[in-house]
Amino acid sequence: MNKKLLPLFSDIGYGILTALLFSAFIYFDHFGISIKLINTLFGIFALALLLYIPKRAVLVAGFFIGLLWFYWIGYSFKYNDVGFLTPFVSFGFALIYMLFFGVLALTRNVYIRALFLFGLSFFEPFDFNWLQIELLFVNSYLGIFKYQLALILLALSLPASIKKPFTYAPLLLLFLAININQPSQKEAPLKIKLVATDVKQERKWLSESKNQIIQENLNQIIYAIYEGYDVVVLPESVFPLFMNTHPRLEATLMELSHHIAIVAGALLEENNQNYNVTYSFQNAQVQVAKKLILVPFGEYIPLPAFAKKIINDTFFAGQADFSIAKEPTDFIIKGIKFRNAICYESTCQEIYDGDVDYVIVTSNNAWFAPSIEPTLQKLLMQFYARKNNATIYHSANYKGTGIVK
Repeated sequence: MNKKLLPLFSDIGYGILTALLFSAFIYFDHFGISIKLINTLFGIFALALLLYIPKRAVLVAGFFIGLLWFYWIGYSFKYNDVGFLTPFVSFGFALIYMLFFGVLALTRNVYIRALFLFGLSFFEPFDFNWLQIELLFVNSYLGIFKYQLALILLALSLPASIKKPFTYAPLLLLFLAININQPSQKEAPLKIKLVATDVKQERKWLSESKNQIIQENLNQIIYAIYEGYDVVVLPESVFPLFMNTHPRLEATLMELSHHIAIVAGALLEENNQNYNVTYSFQNAQVQVAKKLILVPFGEYIPLPAFAKKIINDTFFAGQADFSIAKEPTDFIIKGIKFRNAICYESTCQEIYDGDVDYVIVTSNNAWFAPSIEPTLQKLLMQFYARKNNATIYHSANYKGTGIVK
């Protein structure tokens, strides 16, 4: 082999290996494998490689990390009749994270790389926060707080300047990053039914499907009443309609709410604005929680106004961004306070600010079926639940339903 090509192949190999180690915990969890020791070692080696591999290898690693974590993002575009964009979106995210981690390629100095990598843990490209560096350790022996990430990076970078026989002595700092204090989340003192649905996205919004979907939802609520539950939670937009334009359905849910508290997703049209919302029906009273944090490039375009209009007109048939609430919403259900979160919101710190013990999350993951998206979402919810000592009750369409803590 040409000697000039050997370094290039070596850099590609190091980069791919780094990306695989950095992403392995997601795929292990996706296939039901959760071994703390392996997650710990893979996470440590992934960060160590990012500190020490050649500059070109860093760019390769960033590209494949972006691809392995977010290849699925473009899947939703086919439902706006622009499915041809899917591979371009996947490639685009790979490039974004090549540039994201490419900051490390500006230097070979291990200490500066460690500082850069710690700094990247605070940065969210285009307001999209699903790549959290600390997430590597969410199901490991090491902790997920910033100070623990700092200790890990310090332990991995110090050997670069310490001579034998004490070169690897700084690795002892890793013991200070061990997650000693286990989360103490408690479950709510209510019997809560979390409904899992599996409505295909291409079927969900068809007019001929609406009545069947509504009846299936009502059946789930009635079953929960017969089973003696206090609360039933159904997924995001489980009623694929603007609830306030369907008074008969709203009246039916009001009547059922005499027997059980109902939490369900739908849409709201108000003052010529559209909202993605969660409805809470309890004792014939209704409360509406509007979404606070929209999904970048899904529910809003995080670009200047002129670029936003061009993209909406060109690719989304001129649809406007959803409108948002001004603050989080809490539901008081049978005397217990629950913070409301709709899908992406559950992976944002703003939802957990204040006095939050319990969070009700509704999601529609069918946009990205089949993919690792529900798994990554669950890991991120675990990350925020543990950091904030909260318990999450998650009802999802497609995959992801369950209690997260």
